[in-house]
Amino acid sequence: MVKSSERREEILSVAETHMRAGGYDAISFRDIAAAIGIKSASVHYHFPQKADLGEAVVTRYAARVFAFLGRPDDPAETPELRLQRLCEVYAMALLEEQLNCLCCVLGAESRDLPDPVADAVSSFFTAMLEWTARALEGSHSLQPAHVISALQGAMVLATATKRPELFTEAAENLKQLLA
Repeated sequence: MVKSSERREEILSVAETHMRAGGYDAISFRDIAAAIGIKSASVHYHFPQKADLGEAVVTRYAARVFAFLGRPDDPAETPELRLQRLCEVYAMALLEEQLNCLCCVLGAESRDLPDPVADAVSSFFTAMLEWTARALEGSHSLQPAHVISALQGAMVLATATKRPELFTEAAENLKQLLA
């Protein structure tokens, strides 16, 4: 028997994959249930509304990204190492998982998202800008908004053109600008 917390994680994982591939409207409780082999009522048990599910997916995704990024002010690290890790989190999504950043996808449609989901996406980007500002502190050659915009935009461009090297080149250019 699957524990409730395990089922919840399964639901979140399937929903995240669908959302990263096709946006918020790419998820339906029925499709998620079918992918897992449960009834849609079981999805509703964990997430009464689609907005509840969307917000939970974004919150879990953000926690995972920031856990990977670690402390932006670790004195044992240089700004170059922190920028490398930031580039890696995007590269893993695009090159290994072959998916876009969840908040990149949802950010593009945030005007049409339910408020809790749009707010979670906004919080992700605010936190990402703050993390980047702290990570690059003392290095005035790059602005946080420039870094995040370049990585997000390069991800979209690489996906749209089916040319992943465009992302890799953009990430390398950012690192050279910091050096």
